[in-house]
Amino acid sequence: MLSRTAENLFWIARYIERAETMARLLEVGGRIALMPQAGHGYRNEWDSLLRASGTASGFAQKYGDPVQRNIESYLFFDRDNPSSVASCIEKARENGRIVRTALTTQVWDALNAAFQEMRALERRPRSELELTQLTEWTMRHTAMLRGAIDATLLRNDGYHFLGLGFALERADNTARLLDVKYYVLLPRVDLVGSGLDNYQWQTLLRALSSHRAFHWAYGGEITAGKIAHFLILNRQSPRSLMTATGEAVGHLDALALAYGCATPAQERARRLLRQLETTSVEDVFEEGLHEFLTRFVQDVGGLAALVQENYLSGEAR
Repeated sequence: MLSRTAENLFWIARYIERAETMARLLEVGGRIALMPQAGHGYRNEWDSLLRASGTASGFAQKYGDPVQRNIESYLFFDRDNPSSVASCIEKARENGRIVRTALTTQVWDALNAAFQEMRALERRPRSELELTQLTEWTMRHTAMLRGAIDATLLRNDGYHFLGLGFALERADNTARLLDVKYYVLLPRVDLVGSGLDNYQWQTLLRALSSHRAFHWAYGGEITAGKIAHFLILNRQSPRSLMTATGEAVGHLDALALAYGCATPAQERARRLLRQLETTSVEDVFEEGLHEFLTRFVQDVGGLAALVQENYLSGEAR
């Protein structure tokens, strides 16, 4: 496969996963904003979304103070934000158009339908659109696209570049969503383990569509340690850092087999997976949840840069 085609496929997956994460971040903010005294911590819930998504600087330059309405627009519709849902879907569709012959009809139709419906949403008055309507719309369309990919694409190198893009983006984004909990600090230290603290953790689980799965896996009371284990180290959790990193290793191994050549990206991915395998929840909290997640996001960024260097050389993004 041409490296330019591989890059287009890789970024289709990354943009679709990123669009879903922006929607999930907005859902987290919307749920936490409903709590009494939610904004009395060190940072309010909406500022936390900007920081966790890495868009705080761009938002501040355009809007200034983090007002909920502006943040909703910036993370969902604003084309000046390269990570907004609208920007991501547009870029994914454009990458798909370039490599149309590498996609099945079902995959292209799912991608194009999301783009066309997004344009229709943009023409509607903002006052007619509820936040929950926008987030549910995004998650429905991203799920339809992934379903079309899984059901219709050959398991060839193109499929593995798509899968690698999904895996790396999901690893990065799960860490960022977890970091929202760090930024929405409680008003007082003595509230750790309180009903407010536990509600915030449950909100995160619900935003990740993982609430029921968590209870199946652990049962009993919800604690920070259990949730951190579920979203970081549990291989059964579909969105955990462990699962996403393992999937990245699997797709890189499949590409090495297909091309008859291993790359430094494989070793970097395996090293990151080994680090997770030898880490406990106690280790995470001893280092500091925010510090651990920040380091992990940097490691995933380094791995993505190696993938770009070893496999991809086109200009499309």
